[in-house]
Amino acid sequence: MEQKHPLPPFTFETATQKVQLAEDAWNSQDPQRVSLAYTIDTEWRNRSEFVNGREAVVKFLSNKWQKELNYKLKKELWAYTDNRIAVRFEYEYHNKEGQWFRAYGNENWEFDENGLMQKRFASINDLAIKESERRL
Repeated sequence: MEQKHPLPPFTFETATQKVQLAEDAWNSQDPQRVSLAYTIDTEWRNRSEFVNGREAVVKFLSNKWQKELNYKLKKELWAYTDNRIAVRFEYEYHNKEGQWFRAYGNENWEFDENGLMQKRFASINDLAIKESERRL
């Protein structure tokens, strides 16, 4: 059976660790690596897009990082309980035209007993910024 430690139920320490592991994986910009944190039948809402299944996650992230260049993400634990974690995050990237953006958002995560994320609901807003305004 596939497991992704730490496992629920979460404590402050294990929830914080889970958030850091997610940040590290997403900053690798390796869709396959990121997808391994999710169940085979994971359910996502990312902005107004719905993504279902690990294969769809790989495709979604591959497309994302072809458009969001020099991507850098920072996640912060917001709340946790049993098998759920809430995070706030921000990330920066630029598009092919060179316009920089900072995206702000919140995610709600739900994990199965093996520590794999079965649900991810993300609300995200983008703000155009100047390169000189980057923080990450």
